[in-house]
Amino acid sequence: MSADSQGPQINSKKPNFTKEQLSHRYKLFQSPQFSNPSCSLAQQGNYLIAALSSIKSNVHCPWIIDSGATDHMTGSSQIFSSYKPCAGNKKIKIADGSLSAIAGKGSVFISPSLTLHNVLHELTSGRTIGNARKIGGLYFFENGSESRKPIQKILGKKNGVLNIESLDGSSSLPSHNQNHSNTNNGNRTSTKNSELMTYSRRKHNSKESNPDPLPGHESELREEPNSSECPGNNQTDSCQPVQFISNSNSESFDDLNIPIATRKGVRSCTKHPMSNYMSYKNLSPSFFAFTSHHSLVEIPKNVQEALQVPEWKKAIFEEMRALEKNHTWEVMDLPKGKTTVGCKWVFTVKYNSNGSLERYKARLVAKGFTQTYGIDYLETFAPVAKLNTVRVLLSIAANLDWPLQQLDVKNAFLNGNLEEEVYMDPPLGFDEHFGSKVCKLKKSLYGLKQSPRAWFERFTQFVKNQGYVQAQSDHTMFIKHSNDGKIAILIVYVDDIILTGDHVTEMDRLKKSLALEFEIKDLGSLRYFLGMEVARSKRGIVVSQRKYILDLLKETGMSGCRPADTPIDPNQKLGDTKDGNLVNTTWYQKLVGKLIYLSHTRPDIAFAVSIVSQFMHSPYEVHLEAIYHILRYLKITPGKGLFFKKSEQKTIEAYTDADWAGSVTDRRSTSGYFTYIWGNLVTWRSKKQSVVARSSAEAEYRAMAHGVCEILWLKKILEELKRQLEMPMKLYCDNKAAISIAHNPVKHDRTKHVEIDRHFIKEKLEASIICMPFVPTTQQIADILTKGLFRSSFEFLISKLGMIDIYAPT
Repeated sequence: MSADSQGPQINSKKPNFTKEQLSHRYKLFQSPQFSNPSCSLAQQGNYLIAALSSIKSNVHCPWIIDSGATDHMTGSSQIFSSYKPCAGNKKIKIADGSLSAIAGKGSVFISPSLTLHNVLHELTSGRTIGNARKIGGLYFFENGSESRKPIQKILGKKNGVLNIESLDGSSSLPSHNQNHSNTNNGNRTSTKNSELMTYSRRKHNSKESNPDPLPGHESELREEPNSSECPGNNQTDSCQPVQFISNSNSESFDDLNIPIATRKGVRSCTKHPMSNYMSYKNLSPSFFAFTSHHSLVEIPKNVQEALQVPEWKKAIFEEMRALEKNHTWEVMDLPKGKTTVGCKWVFTVKYNSNGSLERYKARLVAKGFTQTYGIDYLETFAPVAKLNTVRVLLSIAANLDWPLQQLDVKNAFLNGNLEEEVYMDPPLGFDEHFGSKVCKLKKSLYGLKQSPRAWFERFTQFVKNQGYVQAQSDHTMFIKHSNDGKIAILIVYVDDIILTGDHVTEMDRLKKSLALEFEIKDLGSLRYFLGMEVARSKRGIVVSQRKYILDLLKETGMSGCRPADTPIDPNQKLGDTKDGNLVNTTWYQKLVGKLIYLSHTRPDIAFAVSIVSQFMHSPYEVHLEAIYHILRYLKITPGKGLFFKKSEQKTIEAYTDADWAGSVTDRRSTSGYFTYIWGNLVTWRSKKQSVVARSSAEAEYRAMAHGVCEILWLKKILEELKRQLEMPMKLYCDNKAAISIAHNPVKHDRTKHVEIDRHFIKEKLEASIICMPFVPTTQQIADILTKGLFRSSFEFLISKLGMIDIYAPT
């Protein structure tokens, strides 16, 4: 028997058995047909009860039934009613920490009402551990037992399973006393009866105690099959610290009213709990409250789940009332020759600025992917802000102490008028209400191809009427300069709006005007934007995707996985291999899509993500394993993010690099660049070049051209914002040949393959817009965007990116 690794929890649920069932089992246990009784421990809540059980067979070794055990096991193969040998060398970890071989498993018939399944055949079971005498239905080791000492040694191991102490500090099995009271005091229990023992599972270090370090929140973790020490278990709970079973308010109770605890599921211990890599001790109280609330709410996967929860059900009906109030559709029969588009429900949670839960939100979305261009719609436009622009604004706001405020437009797409004729299926969950009729849409709806354009046209027209100018560097950004030099900036991502600038009065006026035209929710200071968590202090601004990573690890079953030091194996070169088996393309593409979005705040995984994204249409096992390697790396620092700090430098800088002929598939090179504004990292990219380079200088020169384009775009943004910029802008490169080609006024044969790029870069050099300092390869931070590096080099370069982890354990 392997003891349960999870401690007792106060359980307010109803008993697992009725009183009649318990009475039947109690009589069965007391039946005289059992000639060789043994102790069976059962537990629920803070109570410990015992019942007698055995099996009627020719086997003389006692059988101990622990309904909370990880696995039941026996040393005799004769008692199995069904048996299956185990292939391979499987072992199980027993209470003293040693491993024991498993020969097979099967079912054991105990009684007509009780059969144990998946019982392990453990070859070393049956060894005598001591002599005991029966008292009150329990067994006590005799004082002269020679096995008493080694048992104390077993129970005293650091990673032992049981810790049993008496009042005088000696170890023994727990006794049962119906009339008792006790009080917790450290690791001891005070009691009137000196024979009452305290039973507890051994406490572990608090650092390893909870896989999800949020207080009061348990998460189910999974571990890689090869990292589990318990046979046949893929899904496991991590080791939990436990408290004493005895409660300070324990009262006398009737055995028949205390249910025997049923098995709670397959369990084992994970070697790598998330608490080893995350801590919330360094957070401010307000941001900790936000993080706690944000992590506890579960989002339903479909409308059937949502309708079972009152809060989500209320949100669904509120959305339906809003759609009807806005006259979004007209209910009618489907005309002949017309087809409908489907729809689905999407659920999310909105939070207040202090982190508390504001409301549950349900949104009806049309399945616009079934629409055909030229038939169902014509022109489209997505009002999606560039996240690069958002990071630029964060860097400027951190340096100038600008406020960051967030607004939410409720049912934004419903504000756009629909010109095309579109029919939609009835909303899921309301089929009986609509019958055989369909919805003819009169207003735009989320999911339709033409909806973003209809909404953004109306929004743009309104903001321009307020005196704002649409930026040319990013069409979703609107700027208003005042005569006294102050500025107000608005940037929109579909229906999420960010306001910043030093003209606070204008920002307040704009919010009031928006509230009159649209249904606006003022969310206060920017805390959570598009899956990114924003924490701010006097030192600067930190942007991370902690919850996004934790949800991804949980979804893929990697929460208990063995971590990796780097996001990609430097010794492995991925290519179009035909070895192994094909994997599920949809699942692979989904994971890559999530990692691409995650790379918006994690430049350290940009190269690895760009590599795995090259095999989206025909992924093999080796490619999927590379994705899992990225997830194993993310487990080490799920809270790491970008840090925007104050800086005296008012410059734009870029680092460019290339890995010549790095692709084993087509020998094309990989370009990479980092760009900084006012000392903060704002943009980066890792991309395979479109043509094959014939030399390393040619590959580096093309990478330099990409970097020049990026810093020119950043320069355009600062000019539109009328912010300070020191010239020339610096472009760091570690290839002297490429730098010499850029400065050489004479054209020769080596430059004919990059002639356009050469003229482009030469023009910017001569205009003193850019300069090209040389940087040693060991200091070239863009190196992590072009190739896989070993741990020492990778960590050194990552430390220069300006990333921090406010959730790192202290």
